[in-house]
Amino acid sequence: MKITIISSDQPRMEIIEQMLLKVPAGRSVALYLGGMNDLSVAMDQTKPDLLIIDGLIDVAAQLGGLETAMACHPGVACVLVCSAPSSELLMAAMRAGVRDVLPSPPDAAALDASLGRIASTLGEASPQVQPGKIMAFIPCKGGSGATFLAANFAYLLATEEKQRVVLLDLNLNFGDASLFVSDQLPQMNLADVCGDMTRLDASLLDASMIHVVHNFSILAAPDSIERAVAIRPEQVEAIIKLAAAEYDFVILDVSRDLGPVVLRALDLADRIFPVLQLTLPFIRDAKRLIGALKSLGYSDDKLGVIVNRLEHNDDIGLADVERTLGLKVMLAVANSFKAVSASVNQGVPIVMLDKKNTVSMSLRLLARQLFPATAARRSGWLGQLFGMV
Repeated sequence: MKITIISSDQPRMEIIEQMLLKVPAGRSVALYLGGMNDLSVAMDQTKPDLLIIDGLIDVAAQLGGLETAMACHPGVACVLVCSAPSSELLMAAMRAGVRDVLPSPPDAAALDASLGRIASTLGEASPQVQPGKIMAFIPCKGGSGATFLAANFAYLLATEEKQRVVLLDLNLNFGDASLFVSDQLPQMNLADVCGDMTRLDASLLDASMIHVVHNFSILAAPDSIERAVAIRPEQVEAIIKLAAAEYDFVILDVSRDLGPVVLRALDLADRIFPVLQLTLPFIRDAKRLIGALKSLGYSDDKLGVIVNRLEHNDDIGLADVERTLGLKVMLAVANSFKAVSASVNQGVPIVMLDKKNTVSMSLRLLARQLFPATAARRSGWLGQLFGMV
C-alpha cells in the first residue's frame, strides 16, 4: 500500500510516519508538507493508495475543498486526523469521501486498525464468496446475560477463529453491548446511520462503528430513547443486509420486545439463540418466548437454546429445561460470577482477561465439542452450525 501523509506540521507528520513504518511489509510512506490547497498536487506527485490528512485548522470549513480534491482522485482512500471529532463532523467527512476520522494525535493501534480495514476495501484481502451468517441473541428474561454472551462470542469468532465479525446492538432503548468488550465511546450509532440512509454504503457503516480489533466492529445502539423511536424496520433490514455483505458473521443483540424492528431482524437471522438461566422465572419466560417465536413461523432448527450461568448443583437440570421447552439445549455456559464481573467492569472480553476461566472454556470447548474447529471451515463447527456441510 502506497501512503501519503500531508500536514502543515512536520514533527507530527513524522510521528505518524513512524507509526506506519512499525509494520513496514507492503507499505511505502511519502511525506508532503502542505495544506488543503496542496491536496491535488500531493496526490498527483505521489500517486498514493491512501492519503492521510493532518493539521487542518478549520476542518468543517475545509471539507468542501477536500470533497472536490477527492472527486478528482476517486481511487484514493482518505483518512482525516483532527482534534476531537464530533459525530456531526464524522458524518460531514464521510459525505466528503473520507474513509475514517481519527483523533489527533492518532493512537498507533487505532491507526493500524484503520489501515487494515481500508486495505480490505482496496482489494488486499480475499473477497467474500457469499454473504455472512447472521446470528441473533435474545434474552428470555432481563438479566439473562445475552448481551455479554453475544459480545464475547463475537470477539471470540474474530480473534480465535479469524472471522470478520460485526455486532449490531439492536436493543434500541437500553443497548450497551460495546461496554462489554471495549472502553471506546461511540462517536456515531445506529440512529445516526438510520438518519442518513440515502448515503448508506460500506464506508459509512464502517465509519459509524467502534472498531474493537481490526476484524471486529460494533454498531452501537441509539444514544436516547427519543432517537430510537424513529428507527424503522426497513432501515434495520438494509443495515443488516449490508453488514452481511461485508462480514463473515453478523451478530445481533436484540431485546425480547417482539416489535416490528426486532421481528424484521429475526426474519433475517440464520439462527436465533434464546438465552436463559436455570430458575423457574427464566424457564417460564423462555417457554412463553419460544412459543411466540414458533407461532411466528420460526422453526425448531432455527432456534438454539443457550443456558447461561450453569451450576452443577442446580435444582433444575438441563434435561428438565429440554422437556419443558421441547428443544435441545445447544450450549451451556458455566457460571463464574467473579470473572464475569471483572470482565464487565473493565470492558475487557473474558477470553482476553482469562482464557482458562470456566466461561471462556465453555464458550470455546463446548462449541468445539459440538462443531469441531479443526475441520475445514465449510465442514467444521462453523459450517455445521449453519448447515453448510
